[in-house]
Amino acid sequence: MVGDVFLPLANGGAGQPPWWTWVWTALQFLFPVLKWGRSYSLKSFRSDIMAGLTLASLGIPQSIGYASLAKLDPQYGLYTSVVPPLVYAVMGTSREIAFGPVAVISLLLSSMIEKIVDPAADPGSYRGVVFTVTFLAGVFQISFGLFRLGFLVEFLSHAAIVGFMAGAAIVIGMQQLKALLGLTHFTNNTDVVSVVKAVYSDLHDDPWHPGNFFIGFSFLVFILSARFVGRKYRKLSWMSSISPLLSVIFSTAAVYATRADKHNVKIIRHVHAGLNPSSAKLLHLRGPYTADCLKIGFICAVIALAEAIAVGRSFASMRGYRVDGNKEMVAIGFSNVVGSLSSCYMATGSFSRTAVNFSAGATSTVSNIVMAVTVFIALELLAKLLYYTPMAVLASIILSALPGLIDVKEAHSLWKVDKLDFMTCLGAFVGVLFWSVEAGLAVAIAVSFAKIIVHSVRPQVEILGRFHDTDTFCNTKQYPMVGETPTVLTARIGTSFLCFVNANSIRERITGRVAEKREEVRSVVLDVSNVVDIDTAGLAALEGMRRDLASRGVQMALASPGWRVIHKMRLGQLVAGSAGGDWIFLTVADAVEACLGKV
Repeated sequence: MVGDVFLPLANGGAGQPPWWTWVWTALQFLFPVLKWGRSYSLKSFRSDIMAGLTLASLGIPQSIGYASLAKLDPQYGLYTSVVPPLVYAVMGTSREIAFGPVAVISLLLSSMIEKIVDPAADPGSYRGVVFTVTFLAGVFQISFGLFRLGFLVEFLSHAAIVGFMAGAAIVIGMQQLKALLGLTHFTNNTDVVSVVKAVYSDLHDDPWHPGNFFIGFSFLVFILSARFVGRKYRKLSWMSSISPLLSVIFSTAAVYATRADKHNVKIIRHVHAGLNPSSAKLLHLRGPYTADCLKIGFICAVIALAEAIAVGRSFASMRGYRVDGNKEMVAIGFSNVVGSLSSCYMATGSFSRTAVNFSAGATSTVSNIVMAVTVFIALELLAKLLYYTPMAVLASIILSALPGLIDVKEAHSLWKVDKLDFMTCLGAFVGVLFWSVEAGLAVAIAVSFAKIIVHSVRPQVEILGRFHDTDTFCNTKQYPMVGETPTVLTARIGTSFLCFVNANSIRERITGRVAEKREEVRSVVLDVSNVVDIDTAGLAALEGMRRDLASRGVQMALASPGWRVIHKMRLGQLVAGSAGGDWIFLTVADAVEACLGKV
């Protein structure tokens, strides 16, 4: 990707374009808005204004709720809905994505950072570590994009993400019991067992306050009902996106009017108004927390990218355009780096808000700009009005967003299609639920690697048969009607890399098959068309197999080897040497005919 930016400089010669052409190309590459902005129309702007306002009505209450989930004051969630979306709007390639704080990243930050800094005992240091993690995560994301390291994100497979998101959703939901029940003391652990113990202990030691539960449950029912009505009646779809904001307004007015805060209803209290203050001096780039910040930053960077790119690509496919994964990584990374310097914590693409943005008719990232401006105006003018907002209504807003993170249908599909994928999903789910967020990720990645290793160590070896009166050879298990050629065992090696991990396994299975047939087999044809590369262990296994078969009077032939395999066989003297180049053929049919002619 770095080369894509500096490619014009490599042309040289008299035909080299002037320097300002290169500068303009580089700017367009980093800021796609310069390219699509030239054809942006007034009609699109009107659509984006409506989408941005709709997005803000959902984003303001969600941002406040996610800030509490991240163990930060409410204004930091609002800050994160201002600066990062503005940066993403000029650098991102997804037209529909809604950028800002999300539930899973908020949980990740709080669950991992509170193990090194207690947010209650030292809130200043806690905020500094949060901003440092956000900064480092942004640096990681920029590096992934610039140096095309996006494959690192792919190690977190789709199955792992499904399980992780479902487990995280349940953990997030259980964390909301503190606000929903008005509990004073609560555990910092995220596993289900610790949360259940904490809830039982708090309810046993201190009386719970039903006012909090009544407010939270009532508005949760209101939000879910509005969503149901919006989905059933398309003309009322606006109710779904505006219901969280209405919940905040109505609940705040109700608490203020009844002075419910005097009766143990927990409220937000102070929300600092005004523009994001600088947080550059709060970064801990040197000191005792640096190593921990690097680890947490890397984990959060990968999770945030996986979520954002998956969301962006899914909505881009609906409108028939392509999202550039590497450019997305750079855009998300810069958004978080700039955000970390302006009192914002980590942001990424939100699936729920992106769906609202898409449904509201957004045509470009201008909707993010409109949303950010609206949130900024709310910070300037309306922050003081949030003083009496009950914590329980924020819990209900968070709870209402969680069902979208639990994809039971997809988990069932994984079970039907691939049991190992389902085990990856289940491992991530159980790990997050009963140990910790980090444990869930570790289990998911471990199971994914185990799957790769199993497939590498035991690749398929298919026995081939010939369709009658044709030169087509197919797997006998897949096509039982094909017949095996008498005296010739034809097998296809089902791996792209014949190497030290799988070479002996393949050798033993083929020689074992010949031993089973005893006198019936006079020749073995190996279809190596799938083998793209081979190492010295693979060469040694082929030579060993040839010798084993020759000792039994069986001739071995190779069919359809690639150029790299041939090249390494020649260097290893398997072509000119004892293996013989005369027994290497272009097609399986040629090899079989040669073997039958020999017999």
